[in-house]
Amino acid sequence: MAPAAASGGSTLPSGFAVFTTFPDLLFFFEFVFGGLVWILVASSLVPIPLIQGWVMFVSVFCFLATTTLLVLYIIGAHGGETSWVTLDAAYHCVAALFYLSASVLEALATIGMQEGYTYKQYHENISAVVFSYVATLLYVVHAVFSLIRWKSS
Repeated sequence: MAPAAASGGSTLPSGFAVFTTFPDLLFFFEFVFGGLVWILVASSLVPIPLIQGWVMFVSVFCFLATTTLLVLYIIGAHGGETSWVTLDAAYHCVAALFYLSASVLEALATIGMQEGYTYKQYHENISAVVFSYVATLLYVVHAVFSLIRWKSS
């Protein structure tokens, strides 16, 4: 496994190299947009509590898992092991799928609340939907490039 790890781009970065390598640079943006989704959904009024619960679960879970992985990568906990490349790819695939489902459900709930809610509440939910789709896109891009790195490791 040493030749695959030495072939550049197939290992995970350590230290602050996390912020200079792609797709690991996306951790920062996933953190920011995931936090925005969490804040907006927590402060918004959703007519269907079950949908809000799922969106909150996804945003909090992904926010905490992304933060944990980012910190572990910065401190170099992976030690260059290829199993961490597999974990990275699997996590980002699951997170992308979770965020896609949460985004679709949040959009559905927002479409259903056009009447009977204030202008502020409606636009707050629209903002949550937009940021949720941005987070979904970030996780999908990160998942694709993590799968490419996993295949080459």
